[in-house]
Amino acid sequence: MTGNGPSGKTSAVRRQVLWGAGALVAAVCLPGVQAVAQQVQDFIEGPPVPDITPRKLSPHVWEIHAEDGFPTPENRGMMCNILFVVTSAGVVVLDSGASLQIGQMAIRMIKKVTSQPVVAVFNTHYHGDHWLGNHAFVQAYGDKLPIYALPGTIDVIKGAEGNLWRSLMERWTNQSTSGTQVVAPNQPVASGQTFQFGDVTLRMHHYGICHTPSDLCVEVVQDKVTAVGDIAMTNRIANIDDGSYPGTFKYYERLQAATGPQLWLPGHGEARRDLLATYGSFLAGIWEPCVQAVKDGKPESAAKAMVLKDPRVASRAGTMQGFDSNIGKYVSLAYLEAEKELF
Repeated sequence: MTGNGPSGKTSAVRRQVLWGAGALVAAVCLPGVQAVAQQVQDFIEGPPVPDITPRKLSPHVWEIHAEDGFPTPENRGMMCNILFVVTSAGVVVLDSGASLQIGQMAIRMIKKVTSQPVVAVFNTHYHGDHWLGNHAFVQAYGDKLPIYALPGTIDVIKGAEGNLWRSLMERWTNQSTSGTQVVAPNQPVASGQTFQFGDVTLRMHHYGICHTPSDLCVEVVQDKVTAVGDIAMTNRIANIDDGSYPGTFKYYERLQAATGPQLWLPGHGEARRDLLATYGSFLAGIWEPCVQAVKDGKPESAAKAMVLKDPRVASRAGTMQGFDSNIGKYVSLAYLEAEKELF
């Protein structure tokens, strides 16, 4: 039978399809096309984040340290410390980073320290630089991986703000975090609750509104270290838009009473034993002049001048990341909260 019949037409179509597939494979093998394909892939899923060697902070706790204070195209969103606890029952991650790519880097670094699998993740609060990396961990360890957070954090991430943070991180990093999916925590925790992971006990702490209404601090009991998320920072002015100045001071007091002396591990900056004292002093240098200005009937502009002259603030103005761009807003927030407190 010739190729003019139905079966001949089918064979001709098959030959065309096979030829087209072969041509496509050959084209993809060309260096120029491969480069374009990689660019398309990078747009769909951003490029890998460079490795950061973990450093050991205590017998069980390691840190993948972030040098930069704010997300930029250059740092690809790597601006929040990632902590992990190596226990006899597996690895527990405290904050997963700002993207799929950062979480993937963290997994590579964990594997350099231990062959133990990740068995749990804790998210300290709902700001995206602390939880968007959850995607990498469920991708690597399955969607049944326990991811713990306070109920308020879970609710916010599941709401519109979860996707907002994903979009913002893409914008701030020039799409470096593309491909990251919103993966909300799946296990609620409560203040005072403890978890036993082999030879390590983790204790949960939450004492009201602070940096946000739902800031979780995680105490590694045996090591006398506590991860504090963003309730205190070493050398960066923290976002307090959703928080409270007097709430922060009360939180610090109750946290320290509950734990005793600790090595405090912040989400941004270096771990310090005096972290709550030093950052609390800075915040008091904003709050107390604003309270005094309100008592004296002075306007917000006068409160700002008083804050900038306060030695607790002035001594850090030249070195604190984000100071110039944020101090005006945070004086305004303090002034408004002082008005509410006093009247």
